[in-house]
Amino acid sequence: MNVDRRHKLVRRYHVSDAALHDSQAVDHLLMQGNTGSGVWADPAYRSEEMEAKLRARGLKSRNHRKGKRGKPLTERGKSSNRTKSAVRARVEHVFGAQSNDMGGTLVRTIGLIRAKAKIGMKNLAYNMRRLVQLRRINPCPA
Repeated sequence: MNVDRRHKLVRRYHVSDAALHDSQAVDHLLMQGNTGSGVWADPAYRSEEMEAKLRARGLKSRNHRKGKRGKPLTERGKSSNRTKSAVRARVEHVFGAQSNDMGGTLVRTIGLIRAKAKIGMKNLAYNMRRLVQLRRINPCPA
């Protein structure tokens, strides 16, 4: 899911079957003309291939780092991850709202087309609800 970090609106999403790892679908989520130049993701998205893709598109990787067996993260790495978590939490708020307020995140459909429709409608409903919240916080001049 690609979420606007300022307004917490879903900008783009990708639905695939469970056989495809999330990190393999990142090409569908990266947008030309995105106002932000950073990509904030969890450690599953961190690889040399991913870093090269982001550099080729002029995007800066802000992905979490992870420790390895026998080589845990340094204090600097942990501190860096905490800073990144503040931004990533905004995306998690979207998942939390959909999970807690909109009937959960479990998709019980047969077929990928129906799953895409259900997730798309849920994202649309979330964005509409979020827009109402944003208008309440900052009303437009009439």
